Amino acid sequence: MNRLTLALDVMGGDFGPRITIPASLQALEQDPMLHLVLFGDSQAISPYLANIPHHLRQRINLQHCDRVVKNQQGLSYALRHSKGSSMRLAIEAVRDGAAQGCVSGGDTAVLMGLSKVLLQPLAGIQRPALVSNIPTIDGKQSVMLDLGANIDCSAETLVQFAQMGAIFAENNFDLVYPRVALLNIGIEELKGLKNIRDASQLLQQQTDLNYIGYIEGNYLLNGYADVIVCDGFAGNIALKTLEGTAKNIFSLLKGTKKQPPSLIKKLLIRIGKYALRKYFVQLKQFNPDQYNGASLLGLTSVVVKSHGSANQAAFLYAIQQAAWQVRSEIPNKILIGLEKN
Repeated sequence: MNRLTLALDVMGGDFGPRITIPASLQALEQDPMLHLVLFGDSQAISPYLANIPHHLRQRINLQHCDRVVKNQQGLSYALRHSKGSSMRLAIEAVRDGAAQGCVSGGDTAVLMGLSKVLLQPLAGIQRPALVSNIPTIDGKQSVMLDLGANIDCSAETLVQFAQMGAIFAENNFDLVYPRVALLNIGIEELKGLKNIRDASQLLQQQTDLNYIGYIEGNYLLNGYADVIVCDGFAGNIALKTLEGTAKNIFSLLKGTKKQPPSLIKKLLIRIGKYALRKYFVQLKQFNPDQYNGASLLGLTSVVVKSHGSANQAAFLYAIQQAAWQVRSEIPNKILIGLEKN
C-alpha cells in the first residue's frame, strides 16, 4: 500500500477541531500509510496535538488559516470571499497535487461550487452529484444520488447520475450489473414529474445499465435496488428523513440521563432491541455515523462532504471513505466507464 495524503478542512462543521482532530488522529492510528494536511486555526488546533505520539505527529502537516467560509450571505458572495479559508485551501491542495483527496464538513453548496471551479468536473459530466451509501435490511448497502447538490435535474442529468452511480456501486460493493432504480411517487409508468418519466424512458434504452424501473420511498432500505437515483431536492429530504428516524430510534432505545426509562419502558426497550436485531440483522448497521460522508461524484479528484453535525466516529468514516476512493481510483474509473457509453 502506497502513501496517501488527504487534505482536511478541520474548521468545517458545527464543532470544528474538537471533533475533526480526534477523528484525524484515529484515522492515522488505523492507517499507517495515511498522511494528513490539516487546514485551520493553529491556535484552536494545537492543544489537540500537544501530546500525541511522534509517529502520528510526523504524518501531520498543519497549515494555519484563520478564515472559515460560510454561506450566510448567499453562495456567490461566499465563493467570492473564500480566498484563504480552510475549505478553499484544502481543495487547492488537491488541485496543486499536495493531497490526493479532500474532506470537509463545511457548507455543501460552497464546497460543490469551489470544487467545480478549482478541480473541474470530469470530461462530459454535466453536473457532479452527491452520493452516499445507505444500509438495507438484509445487511448490505445501496448507493443513492443526488443528495442535495442539484435541486433541479433534467432527464439527461438523471441518466448520467445513474451511470456514475452504477460505476460507484460496482467498485464499492464488487457488483456486476448493479440494479438501478429511479425514486418516484409510484411504480406506474405515468406517475411522477416529466423529467423523471423522460429519464425512465432514456434509461430503458441504456443497454449498459440494469435499469429496473421506479422505486418508492418506503422501499429505500429493503435492498430492492443497488443504485437509487433522484434529484437533489428529493434525495436530501429522503436521506435526512432516514437519518432522523434512525437517530430517534437510537435515542428511544438508549433513554436519557434526565429521564431514565421506567420499568415498563425498559421492558419495551429490551423487546424492541430483540426485534430490531432479529429483523435488521444488527442494530448498529443503521447507525447514521457509519454512513457519514457524501462524495462529490463526477469531479477529477476525490472530495467528501461530511455532515456538519458529525461526531468523531462519523468524521472518521468520512476520512476512510475519501481514502478508499483515492486508492480505488474512483474518478478515473467513472471517466473510463462514461467513455464506453
